Amino acid sequence: MFAPNEAGPPCYKRRETSGILAALMQAASPSSFEPAGAGGLLLGVLVACIGVGVLIGWGAGSIGIGVLVGAVVGIFGGIFAVYRRYRGVI
Repeated sequence: MFAPNEAGPPCYKRRETSGILAALMQAASPSSFEPAGAGGLLLGVLVACIGVGVLIGWGAGSIGIGVLVGAVVGIFGGIFAVYRRYRGVI
């Protein structure tokens, strides 16, 4: 039934090529995208922009408007920073 040098049936042996099946695929390289890093970068840019907005608003006489403008600029700045950092990863 089996040749003397075979330990098991041939269906359990892995073949590298087949006449009718496609060639074996290689695994993709692991992605270097880190969701926690992206969130940290987003939060860091947002807080920095709010801080700059507070300073500008304090100098201009309205801290509340400075916080608001800094937050709006920080949201767009954070999105842009994450895009620039991770643009080729995904």
